[in-house]
Amino acid sequence: QVQLVESGGGKVQPGGSLRLSCAVSGFTLDYHAIGWFRQAPGKEREGVSCISSTDGSTEYADSVKGRFTISRDNAKNTVYLLMNSLKPEDTAVYYCATDREPDCSGSYSWWGQGTQVTVSS
Repeated sequence: QVQLVESGGGKVQPGGSLRLSCAVSGFTLDYHAIGWFRQAPGKEREGVSCISSTDGSTEYADSVKGRFTISRDNAKNTVYLLMNSLKPEDTAVYYCATDREPDCSGSYSWWGQGTQVTVSS
């Protein structure tokens, strides 16, 4: 059974940092890219970042470039999203998902349940 479990969310002040984790079970990360998404209240879900399983190449939304860093630890079957210089507009539920391909193709299959990130003073 495939499972993705996000953790690490919480409330942080503007300018602060959080590291999200996406623990995967039921399959290996070796053959699937992993993406992070977010959805704020009243807004559509948007892609935040993706990391390839072939060469570790990464992609970021323009809104988070230079502030967020995605990484993976295949030995732990876990993908991370380090979020620095957080802004109130980063407030959302963050989800991870598995790409059907080894590289970031935009076709996602399994999803986690999400973790809430709130940036507020």
